[in-house]
Amino acid sequence: MITIYTVVGLILTLGVLFGIKLLSSPKTAVLGNLIGSISMLCAIILTLAYNNILNVSLLWIALILGGIIGAILAIKVTMVQMPQMVALLNGLGGASSAIVALIILFNNYGDMNLVSRLSSSLALTIGAITFSGSLIAVAKLSGKMKQQPIVFKAHTLLNTISICFIIFSIIVVSLPNISRVVYFTFSIMIFLVSIFYGVAFSIRVGGADMPITISLLNSFSGLAASVAGFALYDPLLVVVGAIVGASGLILTQIMCNAMNRSLRDVITGRTIALNSDKIIEKGYANKEVAIKKSKSFNISESDDEQIKIIKSLISPILKNAQTIMIVPGYGMALAQAQYILKELYDKFVKESKEINFAIHPVAGRMPGHMNVLLAEVGIPYDKLLELEESNDKILNTDLVIVVGASDVINPAANTAKGTPIYGMPILEVKKAKNIIVCNKDTKPGYSGVDNPLYNEDNVILLLGDAKDSIKIIIDSF
Repeated sequence: MITIYTVVGLILTLGVLFGIKLLSSPKTAVLGNLIGSISMLCAIILTLAYNNILNVSLLWIALILGGIIGAILAIKVTMVQMPQMVALLNGLGGASSAIVALIILFNNYGDMNLVSRLSSSLALTIGAITFSGSLIAVAKLSGKMKQQPIVFKAHTLLNTISICFIIFSIIVVSLPNISRVVYFTFSIMIFLVSIFYGVAFSIRVGGADMPITISLLNSFSGLAASVAGFALYDPLLVVVGAIVGASGLILTQIMCNAMNRSLRDVITGRTIALNSDKIIEKGYANKEVAIKKSKSFNISESDDEQIKIIKSLISPILKNAQTIMIVPGYGMALAQAQYILKELYDKFVKESKEINFAIHPVAGRMPGHMNVLLAEVGIPYDKLLELEESNDKILNTDLVIVVGASDVINPAANTAKGTPIYGMPILEVKKAKNIIVCNKDTKPGYSGVDNPLYNEDNVILLLGDAKDSIKIIIDSF
């Protein structure tokens, strides 16, 4: 039977979908975010009204308190902290679904059919995995935990046993006429083992794969909410959760394709890096040569005379270059160099040069990280080129300027078997006529793989704060 609740819920669902569609362009993203947020708020109020609990003061206190906390976090968080913020929000979404599922299981014992018990158990499982996995992701992204994969003894066996036990427990909880003690015991065990599994699978993921992990956890948070909707017999929650889950899954697949690996390999941690010394011995990279090369300059230690030498080296390259490609990476976000990068962009435009930005799908620590940072300072969206289009243009590019990127331009991805980036499509900046790298140092990127690009004769290394390096480039015109 179609009710007013169903009709209004459908309208609000369409509002969420329309908001997501608008998020695909920087020009409409703010409006899309606003429409999606308002639709979700209205959905919450509609749910409260439908269940006749609008007058419960505790719910309004929670809404107001949560809104205030969310607003404070949104205002205070910097763009470089956005990946861990997104991971945290994913985790909180999973925790919410897990708590709802626990309440349903504990309060409705004896009154639940097979579908309710099964969906509640699944929501509890997915929500708990999302929560603990997201907390590990937050710790890795914020530097509070080692970014490299952490592998336990018999790690794969432990993961397999955990999954089997969770499945067994869900079956037990779903059985009819089981005792209250068994029912409650296995419900709690589902929660605890799921928490462990979330930690076990997330801790084994290396930093280079973190964008994929964030996308996957985002999908999990939506899936948990959708399954919880089945347990609550709430079609609005089912549909909205499914939208979030599907969008996260699509994004996860895009990220996996961008790194040329399967989701299974990421989850099982089959992307562990070789020791960097072994990589150097095999000829994949040679950091010492890069440090000693004549075109390597430490900006923070350069005096006025040295700065003049750098400018004299860069100036003719800038003057003769008609096509320029800028490659941003996580180092740009750390240095907050997007603002002065906009000055450099304006300078190139003023000189009537063709300039574009090459955006690798996994640049930064979450999908779209670089796009957001550059859109923030007003870089035209049509200047942000995707991987394939960027590589097509690089072949005829006079100058590539790398700002804080390493893994996404690392030629070792084509040769260094057994490393996290092997087989990953990269930005082929090596094929440009001239390359200026503005990185803090020549240390490996998030993947732990040294970059042999630094040894090339057409590369100038400006080591130090990216803002200082770009300032020198601007002054070299």
